[in-house]
Amino acid sequence: MYKISGISLISLALALNSCGGTSTENNQTTDSTATDSVIVTEDAHSYSNVSDVYSTHLHLNLNVDFDRKVLAGNVIHEIVNVNGVSEIIFDMNDVNILKVTLDEDTAGVQFKIGEDDELLGSPLTVQIKPETKKVVIWYESDPSSNSLQWLNPQQTAGKKLPYLYTQGQAVLTRTWIPCQDTPLKRITYSADITTPKNLMAVMSANNPQEKNPEGKYHFDMPQAIPTYLIALAVGDLSFSELGARTGVYTEPSMMDKCVYEFADVEKMVEAAEELYGEYKWGRYDIIVLPPSFPFGGMENPKLTFATPTILSGDRSLVSLIAHELAHSWSGNLVTNATWDDFWLNEGFTVYIENRIMEKLYGKEHADMLLSIENQELEDENHDLSSSGNGEDTHLKLDLDGRDPDEGMTTIAYVKGCLFLKTLEAAAGREKFDPFLKSYFETHQFQPVTTEMFVEFLNTNLLEPNKIEFNTDEWIYGEGIPDNCIKIESDRFDKVSEKAALVTSITSAKELEIKRTDWSTQEWMHFIRHIPAEADAAKMEMLDNEFQFGTCGNSEIMAEWYLISIQKGYDKINGPMEDFLINVGRRKFLQPLYEELAKTEDGLVLAKKIYAKARPNYHSVSSGTIDEILGWQE
Repeated sequence: MYKISGISLISLALALNSCGGTSTENNQTTDSTATDSVIVTEDAHSYSNVSDVYSTHLHLNLNVDFDRKVLAGNVIHEIVNVNGVSEIIFDMNDVNILKVTLDEDTAGVQFKIGEDDELLGSPLTVQIKPETKKVVIWYESDPSSNSLQWLNPQQTAGKKLPYLYTQGQAVLTRTWIPCQDTPLKRITYSADITTPKNLMAVMSANNPQEKNPEGKYHFDMPQAIPTYLIALAVGDLSFSELGARTGVYTEPSMMDKCVYEFADVEKMVEAAEELYGEYKWGRYDIIVLPPSFPFGGMENPKLTFATPTILSGDRSLVSLIAHELAHSWSGNLVTNATWDDFWLNEGFTVYIENRIMEKLYGKEHADMLLSIENQELEDENHDLSSSGNGEDTHLKLDLDGRDPDEGMTTIAYVKGCLFLKTLEAAAGREKFDPFLKSYFETHQFQPVTTEMFVEFLNTNLLEPNKIEFNTDEWIYGEGIPDNCIKIESDRFDKVSEKAALVTSITSAKELEIKRTDWSTQEWMHFIRHIPAEADAAKMEMLDNEFQFGTCGNSEIMAEWYLISIQKGYDKINGPMEDFLINVGRRKFLQPLYEELAKTEDGLVLAKKIYAKARPNYHSVSSGTIDEILGWQE
């Protein structure tokens, strides 16, 4: 269907050169070197020929044009031609290439745009010389770029100024930057971005903390990163400090909520460092985006992109920030070599997130968080297995010919975490913690394959400690192995007892609980364990007492809408419609639309709502919902 990348046998020298050696920031030295490991693999999701010639640094000169909804300018690639080849291949998708020049020569050179693939875009092949050091690509992004979301003022909190943000993972950076878009290589980058004068630009780089009156912003990212982590946001932004090296960007009207919610972020960084070593990225800041952002968060280094749905008002959803911070070690520092190895990013990150939450808030709270996620894993594992997609319950996937987005399931996240939790139980924390810290130190600023991790695991933990473990079953087998550690919660047991009473009471007051008595996670568990025989009348009884459908907590509301659809409690349709129109986070959208689509009346309602909501969604979310509803524009 598309050309397989020419990547093969990428050695130490390539990894070292593409990382750019060492970089210094804030009087800290970041060691971007690699070990003597060798990656023998290929990236089925990139056309780039990085085994022959590769970009070590890119610089962006871009103008942000809200009227035309394009980014216009050029990208300068500094390249190393290790094999003296006559062409370099970049990834691009719906980008308008205007001209390509080499080094300081302003005359254009020959380039060719290959056949287009709906998912991967096209290869951009540029003729070069063995001595070429720079390739300059003049281009404009397409207004319909799948990475860029252009928001009109009404889609923002302030309602006065427009907004733009990017989302690059997994293969979307190529829709706004022609680049070698593969996690197998890492680059440093810099940028000069021009915006309207009343807006601020921020990136996954060293950032300004106030608006430039001329709308001109310069950025440097001295640590080497994979291209999917290059990110940009432009809007009516302000900044507030959270701690010595932490802060938050958001629209002014949202700032007070954000500062309150993220009070413990500096403590999270300190806790993570105690467990896994020095934070290598200088600052850790957060930008809270408009509601259309399709994910809970995106771990763009130095600047986590976050959904406003975590602003619960009681700090009960900040594990999401712990998760994105954890990526500073797993994913950003040590990166999945290909999207088949995605679990190396997310499984490790969920594990670290849970350890951070335990360190700050106690084991009982951490166990509740993981128990909620384990329930979701069990459901998805069952759905995949029963639908004939058991291979997608492997940790190591085969996504050749598929959108890597299809691998972003609870399997990678939660099964991956439970694999590590089970290893921890087998080895003991006194051995497992130093092992994991050594893994990050050994492979920092490198891509890693599943096979590389298994070798490191065997050599540095299992064999020296004579531990027998079913590693292959966990990684290459279907489902959840029988030796999976059990996640239990005494508090959840008590919540389940209350939920079981729902069908035998005539008033919710008989439960003898108030809305403020339980945490978000306890209420989620309660809703999930309402007995199957409870009818719409019982749902109305509970909703009248606890106002689940309008409580303002996105996690609780989403759970409540889902079970209400299942039980035919249609009095939630109004608030659910408001929720679906105003929230773009795919985690909430996908199960609700899927449940609605199971009945004829539900499908009619879903399409009615989606017609209003779709313009507010990022392409990551709308692409998923289009498929669920069979939507055609």
